[in-house]
Amino acid sequence: MLRDAALRVTAPRLAVLTVVHDHPHSDTDTIIGQVRETLGAVSHQAVYDVLRALTTAGLLRRIQPTGSVARYETRVADNHHHLVCRSCGVITDVDCAAGPAPCLTAADDHGFTIEEAEVIYWGLCPACSSSSSPT
Repeated sequence: MLRDAALRVTAPRLAVLTVVHDHPHSDTDTIIGQVRETLGAVSHQAVYDVLRALTTAGLLRRIQPTGSVARYETRVADNHHHLVCRSCGVITDVDCAAGPAPCLTAADDHGFTIEEAEVIYWGLCPACSSSSSPT
């Protein structure tokens, strides 16, 4: 993947890709912690630089739901959306709302050529829904 994106294959890049693949929607602190478990000492800046390079190359997608820190995922080849729990913050992928990309048709495109639509659904995950239910 790295070579196909014209990026050098380095241990930090491989580690970050692996962490994000294994833990989708991870924030930067989580990614840094997991990368350090694999590589030992690695600076915050090195991980930030790798995240930026991988995002720019299209190997990672950066999302940032309102009120949340940036999160990263490797699911980049489609126009999927996200479910976010208002209580615990867990994020889950959800396939396109309906139809072909960009999934939603704008009422007025203002002359734009629309390529993508980003939708975030907010609510309570099953665990938080059941824990907030009266007993």
